[in-house]
Amino acid sequence: MAATLDRLCIDTLRTLAIDAIEEARSGHPGLPLGAAPMAYMLWRNHLLHDPAAPDWPNRDRFVLSAGHGSALLYSLLHLSGYGLGIDDLRAFRQLGSRTPGHPESHVTEGVEATTGPLGQGAANSVGMAMAERMLAHLFNRPGHEIVEHHTYALVSDGDLMEGVAAEAASIAGHLGLGKLIWLYDDNRITIDGDTSIAFSGEDVTARFEAYGWHSLRVEDGDHDIGAIDEALAAARAEGGRPSLIVLRTTIGFGSPNRANTPGVHGSPLGAAELAATKKALGWTESAPFHVPEAALEHFAEGTARGRDAHARWRESFEQWSNEFPDLLKLWYSAHSGELPDGWDAEIPAEAPGAKIATRKASHRVLNAIAARVPWLAGGSADLAASVLTRLGEESDFDAESGAGRNIHFGIREHAMGAIANGIAGHGGIRPFVGTFFVFSDYMRPPVRLAAMCGLPVIYLWSHDSAGLGEDGPTHQPVEHLASLRAIPGLTLLRPADATETAEAWRIALRMTEGPVAIVLSRQALPVLDGADPGGVRRGAYVVSDSAEPARAILIATGSEVSLALDAQARLEKGGIATRVVSMPSWELFEAQPAEYRHSVLPPEIGARVAVEAGVSQGWHRWTGDGGAVVACVVGLMFAF
Repeated sequence: MAATLDRLCIDTLRTLAIDAIEEARSGHPGLPLGAAPMAYMLWRNHLLHDPAAPDWPNRDRFVLSAGHGSALLYSLLHLSGYGLGIDDLRAFRQLGSRTPGHPESHVTEGVEATTGPLGQGAANSVGMAMAERMLAHLFNRPGHEIVEHHTYALVSDGDLMEGVAAEAASIAGHLGLGKLIWLYDDNRITIDGDTSIAFSGEDVTARFEAYGWHSLRVEDGDHDIGAIDEALAAARAEGGRPSLIVLRTTIGFGSPNRANTPGVHGSPLGAAELAATKKALGWTESAPFHVPEAALEHFAEGTARGRDAHARWRESFEQWSNEFPDLLKLWYSAHSGELPDGWDAEIPAEAPGAKIATRKASHRVLNAIAARVPWLAGGSADLAASVLTRLGEESDFDAESGAGRNIHFGIREHAMGAIANGIAGHGGIRPFVGTFFVFSDYMRPPVRLAAMCGLPVIYLWSHDSAGLGEDGPTHQPVEHLASLRAIPGLTLLRPADATETAEAWRIALRMTEGPVAIVLSRQALPVLDGADPGGVRRGAYVVSDSAEPARAILIATGSEVSLALDAQARLEKGGIATRVVSMPSWELFEAQPAEYRHSVLPPEIGARVAVEAGVSQGWHRWTGDGGAVVACVVGLMFAF
């Protein structure tokens, strides 16, 4: 009887998914048909979650890295009782629905990560597992294990071909993240054909074992649900290494004419093939979106495990709260992002006239903040000595104990960005990551996703201009400021001196939704006499004004602000009254009322020159049609 119910639930997942795809006339039926058995066994017998409390902090996390198979996840959420109704399934892939084409964590309850580009979700899951370990160290006490959960990801052939997944798997194995489990849907089909056209001669199991992973195989992932169950139990029991379960499956399982073909990957089955598939599965109900009552009841028994685990956790949490009231206060602070009293009291103030690189000023500020915000953690792509991201009083992160807030990501910028998204998405830990500004290119996909999802990641990008030295144009970021400003939802700050840098950090820590980038100089910059923290918070301000009504305005960011001040002095000697505006953040300035913007950049003053060591793109918004831009291309200055 149990086997019959298992098969009924698996086929209910399959048919709900293909019905949603057919209704939308768009979607990916192959993965839901093939991966339904592994997803069912995970959710029914192992995943600890509570649909009545989707944000329960100690729930297991499930990430569908193969996000094109979203119809399977939505079917799981429906059958598990997450409030995703049949009407939501009918609205699959429609604008404004709760069932978008790829899962979006900020749209649908029960979705842990927005997994668009392949490989991102896999790396997100590594960050979630790291966050679990950090929080366990921060809050667990003997006899009170209030942080103790697993992270699962369903990954595809495509995920494991992507470099970001390889980077993430490498660091996960190095760290020994024992509570991380990947289920690999090994169906060996891509849009262009069999994976052998580009993915042959590679033993994925051996690769992951070389990374330091515990690997298991299920040769018949289509039928042998007992083996799937055993593999999941074995992976969950493995404490010292992450686990990869390789499940050999058939893409489009049950489709008589399209199973195991590229055609079933990303196109609806069509009415005739849909009917034939249901018949092959032994599905007797022809009406779409049919959910047998027995399947709902059987799924409910599975979610009851999570509900009971949640109830036990609440009891444990209450006991812990009573015994450790100071930790309770810290818990709520960490999970809400509410900063503790006096968190910025020790931020150093540099004297005007002193010279200090903003990367060095940032390092001093970071350490002053971290001493009072214990849930702030991060690192760099093994560039801490140059980007200056190291927390001096902290040890290196140890995944076994969770101790240490300095993370060595290795030379893995792409994974670093995606892992940071996972840490932020998990909640409770505020991540910062750093590298040279020119290498932000490697991080663009996760930065874009962080901005899309409102994840509060802090990016520290140093060596921000031709002023970095003699490494040449390959290391000189020219178009990067314009490129990153083009990402909606990313707040970018390029501070001009130590005072602006300190305020940039205050802005970053206070922002609990959306990522913040702080772009820093390698070279020493003078501390400005007119630097105004309040003006930095508003994105732009008058750093120096003429005694007479200004006839011209110089607008600059970062290291070019001091150059603009030098130019102002020369212009004033020539009889041209000039205002200098520091504009560390376009995004913050754009958000100000028109009255404030016009007070900084009066519309009647058309003689404006913007100065920045980047490209001129976008600057004419602030200079106007009659203005000019002095920009930097491949280390040389040009006027546009």
